[in-house]
Amino acid sequence: MSIDRPPKAQSWVPLALGLALCLGAYLGRGLGDRPDRWGMGESPFAASGQVLSSVLDRIDRMYVDRVDRSRLTEVAIDAILDELDPHSDWFSAEELAAMAEPMEGNFEGIGVEFLLQNDTIMVVTPIPGGPSSEAGVLSGDRIVSVDDSVIAGTGLTNAKVMKLLKGPAGTEVRLGLVRPGEQDSGKVDVALNRGRIPIHSVVAAERMPGNVGYLKVIRFARNTHIEFGQALADLIEQGAERFVLDLRGNGGGYLHAAVPMVEEFLEEGDLVVYTEGAAQPRREYITDRPGQLRNPPLVVMVDEGSASASEILAGALQDHDRAVVVGRRTFGKGLVQEEFPVADRGALRLTVARYYTPSGRSIQRPYGEGVDYEDEWMARQERGEFVEADSVMVVDSLAYLTEAGRTVFGGGGIAPDVFVPLDTLGYPASFRELVYAGQLREHAFQFGTENQASLLNLGSVASFMGAVDAGLNLDVEGLIDGTFLPDEDRERSILLSRRRVAERIAHNLWGESAGHRAALRADPEYAAAIAAFEQLENLLSEDTLLEGPNKATGSTEYFDRSN
Repeated sequence: MSIDRPPKAQSWVPLALGLALCLGAYLGRGLGDRPDRWGMGESPFAASGQVLSSVLDRIDRMYVDRVDRSRLTEVAIDAILDELDPHSDWFSAEELAAMAEPMEGNFEGIGVEFLLQNDTIMVVTPIPGGPSSEAGVLSGDRIVSVDDSVIAGTGLTNAKVMKLLKGPAGTEVRLGLVRPGEQDSGKVDVALNRGRIPIHSVVAAERMPGNVGYLKVIRFARNTHIEFGQALADLIEQGAERFVLDLRGNGGGYLHAAVPMVEEFLEEGDLVVYTEGAAQPRREYITDRPGQLRNPPLVVMVDEGSASASEILAGALQDHDRAVVVGRRTFGKGLVQEEFPVADRGALRLTVARYYTPSGRSIQRPYGEGVDYEDEWMARQERGEFVEADSVMVVDSLAYLTEAGRTVFGGGGIAPDVFVPLDTLGYPASFRELVYAGQLREHAFQFGTENQASLLNLGSVASFMGAVDAGLNLDVEGLIDGTFLPDEDRERSILLSRRRVAERIAHNLWGESAGHRAALRADPEYAAAIAAFEQLENLLSEDTLLEGPNKATGSTEYFDRSN
């Protein structure tokens, strides 16, 4: 048997190939450098993956005016992402850095809350544990110089102040302070080293009357679940036996902060949320331990500003019949973004999946052709959804069952078990003017500074608010009478102004958590949350969500893109 072999190459073939290459190079020399005014010598076609680059190259070389190619690239990317969904986005390196700070849970600086008054930096309060607090900076101090530069009366803005006071941890800064009440009117000089300043997510943790533990969470950052766990432990130690979790206005954040927070209230092995997309298989987030608060009564407060991780938390607790949700339908942001860095230019945040609650509800509200996503708040207002439970639209075909068999609906956001209408009494013109001009905040700071000793002698924020209820003069009437806008309801302006000033004084003297505690005294939504405890068992066992919302029937095409 013979084996076929390939024919042996002729010895002249390599030489011929070499000569052909040399000749081609000689004949084509300079062709790449020959000017071609209209580009007709190039192929009119580009590979599909190179179309955008090819267009930008042509504009860059031949457009009649100078262009900023980087800017054009970002415009093109934005236009592409606009065709996808409302939450896929492109962020520059600068935007990413600005957004990362609150989500990382700290920044570097001197650690003061301030306001600008008469072109001077006024210290509202030093942040506990920060460099300023440890160096002896006090509430009411005026910062008039930084290092060797006088800054008072120099056209300060918030941006300029942040640039002066923030800086790398460990760097020294010298502050010149004017302290009210000092016998010597000269400056107090303080030297300190900048440090890492915590940005808190749990801004209130208060034991309220009735052994209620109240917690307000304003974001889901990297360390939020740690803060939350500590706050719960403190409230339990103080004797709290039932809990209100306030997520109003919380726009969300990291999913990995929300899951362990939900875990505190569920059994081991419970589904918290799952994600799924066309290119992403279903991924489930399951509790891996029994929560320390599996049994105490729980109410979650939400509103139209509660989004993303807030909706995941509220939806999970509602689906497991673990908490009563009080307030208004949430925002409806249930798309999962993944971040893809692009060299040093920025990053693409691309939607890769959707969030689903344990019952299977999609959190994301409708978007796409025929849906004005940005003006949905106005559409809800026009429907009367903020004031009438019957105006909340639901679709029968998007009905789901909770663990106990209650009916809940998908199609966007989390609908509450107990609806609380938005306060529509309105705000008199004089009150609005004082708020927008910052005069109430400045008045609270001034009043608190001048009366600090006597107010602190009251002992607690509860005693202070009791004194306010008893008629403590906060000197707001003169502010009302000095406004320019017509006052259609002077008495209501005085009432609202007294409340706002009292809340700010509580915040300035006893801390942010105390300020939120003070605000709860006239909060109808908190009152509804407390009332819900009395009917908790019925609310979590009856089909309450079928009572009230206006059920729509028929086509569900409007909701197709969110399911």
